Amino acid sequence: MVLSGEDLAAYRNEKVLFQGLSFCLFPQQLMTITGPNGIGKSTLLRIITGLFEAAEGHVSLKDHEQTYPVATACHYLCTQNAMKPLLSVLDNLQFWSAFYGQHLRSPHEALADIGLSDLENLPFNILSTGQKRRVAIARLLLSHRPIWILDEPMSGLDSHAQTIVVNIFQRHLNQGGIIIAATHTPLGIPENHKIALEKFSSPQERET
Repeated sequence: MVLSGEDLAAYRNEKVLFQGLSFCLFPQQLMTITGPNGIGKSTLLRIITGLFEAAEGHVSLKDHEQTYPVATACHYLCTQNAMKPLLSVLDNLQFWSAFYGQHLRSPHEALADIGLSDLENLPFNILSTGQKRRVAIARLLLSHRPIWILDEPMSGLDSHAQTIVVNIFQRHLNQGGIIIAATHTPLGIPENHKIALEKFSSPQERET
């Protein structure tokens, strides 16, 4: 399996967010994307997932000479947690488990992995910011997708929660997964690739 991007570019209001950006990732590799707010980190992640179309260049996923849409092989964790606020933690994960269809772990097992089994019956909206983020990360454990695309995955996590999450990320890599993470917080895992997005931005964007 090879995930690659070639000469990617994105614009905002006719200004270049980034251009000439390429990468190539193999199983067990981590790529981080860094840069100030507004420079285009989330845009790049959405281009990789296929949610946005690149202004220039293309992203491809190949496995055994076959090409596949990235969306069919990835979990995407955005900055919002994609949970229904009034449903319980368990009900939210049961919804996602049914949505994915192919089960790797049960919702109970995913919550145990993330260290939140005791909160499964609470409404999602009363959780702390860090607890909400951990539930969102538990969603990734329900169904096997080899590529994890993560937007600020460590946001709101205390040091204990960060340790739990880093162990989950490391396990995914050890099992042959790929992780792409836009982050202000170091993940504590050695990166195979690091994109400092400001190096690919226009002079106008660097000045703002």
